[in-house]
Amino acid sequence: MKNLRIQLIFILAIFIATIGLISCVDAIEEEKFDFIQDTDIPDSNEGADLWVTGVYDGLSSMFRYNMFPNVYDMDCDYMTGPNWAFSSFGAGNFQGSEHTQSMWEQLYNLIHRANFALENIEKMSNISSAHRANVTGELNLIKGYAYFMLVRAFGEIPIWKHSVNSGIEDVNQPRQSIPNVYEHIIELLTYAEENTYKNTNGSFVEGRVSAGVAAALLSKVYMTIGSASMPSGIINVKGGIPMETDGAGNKFYTAHTLLSLNKELVAGYDEFDSNAYYKLAMDKAKQVIDGEYGSYDLLPYSSLWTQESKNKVEHMWSLQTISGDEKYGPQYPKSYFGTYDSEGYVISGKWYGMRDHWYKLFEESDLRVYEGVLHKWVTQNQNTFNGGSAYPGFGIWNDRVTNEEAPFDDGRTYYSTVGSSSYIAYLTKYSFVSDNGVDRQDANWPFMRFAEVLLIYAEAANEFYGGPTQDAFTAINRVRERCEATPFTLSGDNSIGNLISFRSAVIEERARELAAEGDRRWDLLRWGIYLKVMNAIGGFDEVGVNKIRAERHLLYPIPNTEINSSDAINENNPGW
Repeated sequence: MKNLRIQLIFILAIFIATIGLISCVDAIEEEKFDFIQDTDIPDSNEGADLWVTGVYDGLSSMFRYNMFPNVYDMDCDYMTGPNWAFSSFGAGNFQGSEHTQSMWEQLYNLIHRANFALENIEKMSNISSAHRANVTGELNLIKGYAYFMLVRAFGEIPIWKHSVNSGIEDVNQPRQSIPNVYEHIIELLTYAEENTYKNTNGSFVEGRVSAGVAAALLSKVYMTIGSASMPSGIINVKGGIPMETDGAGNKFYTAHTLLSLNKELVAGYDEFDSNAYYKLAMDKAKQVIDGEYGSYDLLPYSSLWTQESKNKVEHMWSLQTISGDEKYGPQYPKSYFGTYDSEGYVISGKWYGMRDHWYKLFEESDLRVYEGVLHKWVTQNQNTFNGGSAYPGFGIWNDRVTNEEAPFDDGRTYYSTVGSSSYIAYLTKYSFVSDNGVDRQDANWPFMRFAEVLLIYAEAANEFYGGPTQDAFTAINRVRERCEATPFTLSGDNSIGNLISFRSAVIEERARELAAEGDRRWDLLRWGIYLKVMNAIGGFDEVGVNKIRAERHLLYPIPNTEINSSDAINENNPGW
């Protein structure tokens, strides 16, 4: 823990003002950021909030550079980008990667910040009982989130229940079994759901976590255990080889094929009862849906990702951001959507997006691709010769280019550069920013959305009852109907009326709805189909990213710096 110990000397770095503490980001002024010593923090509700603020700051620092969310998102079947931008990590070279090291160190840094804050809040005598319960609940939730991300990425991991500064625990902690880690996660999140304010409580502050977030995250934990511990089963996934070559040597994109896959029990989850955990996931998600933990709902798609919708009704927990700020302005919006000059031409960025096979999962009228994908753009270079780019090179958007129909009726010559590294479905969900001309933009990364709670319920109810219930249909169709997609039915053309077809529809709907939100890799892993889906691509995707994976890719390698400095961790994950 040598590197971690150095990072955790943050007693002097408790922030006076940060986005986690107030509801209106416009009220935050950059010059108000400052540092104080821990001895200056008052013994009061406000002082307890300062300790919590220091932990939220740790969460924000994770996303300051492009390690996050890339470490969550890059390694999956549907995401892609130019080879140089996807880096070695995106191609499966995890050993020694700064992405892998950052995930380990930043999440443990977050845990130790939370432990240190909890220890100092415990000493306070002048805070109200309700406020004490809420802030300790928030800190337990953040710890639960961090451990959940770590156990899915690294498998067996160490648990620290006290800060390094306390001296209570040996800083060299051994790795704990996966069941032990989940036992701790569930304990943390259960405490949080019982003690943290609901979002309907007058004392709740927008931008901070709530009882509803704790319950929603708990349902996701239960669902993950339920699927990972299922010993066998069939699930259908669309994928396969992205390109073929005709007799003349010309390459063309393929339609995806239906892969009927046998799921495998995920290593380390064999002690769990799959059906029991799916029951827990179903019940917990239903409680959130029914409003037992606060008020949540879906937003209209047209306003879902706007600045006005930040922290509202559907966005249960998001990264809090400030446009242009060096500390609280993350770089990922530029990577997904780009930076633009005053005339609307792309200056830089716009590197990461979704593959052609992902786009083909949708009906063309589905708002998630009709409005949720960038169909035309012009770079500064293209502007010099009156050109522009269009996506995709088929369907209604290609017809509009060919016929020079709106929005391609401005006299420019638009091209669908099929086969190039920019022939990508760029998402618009991170484009709703205050200023797209700066490198650090204020799109919010969603840690938990109400739409996902609906999909968790749909999956869990189907698995627990051995087939879809009417409530499960209602849940998944609420997500689809919001986007004007054709509702699923029990029978007929859009039928998913049995266990396997509904199971397959849910994981596909998650791929549609939660694209570029850091879920796809973990969905494939928890179902035990990651290697089969990745290798069915046949090597390289449409833009040349290596998607070949082996057994060792099932877990990220523990950073060598950790192994070399810890007396309690003597070997790495298999294959590393």
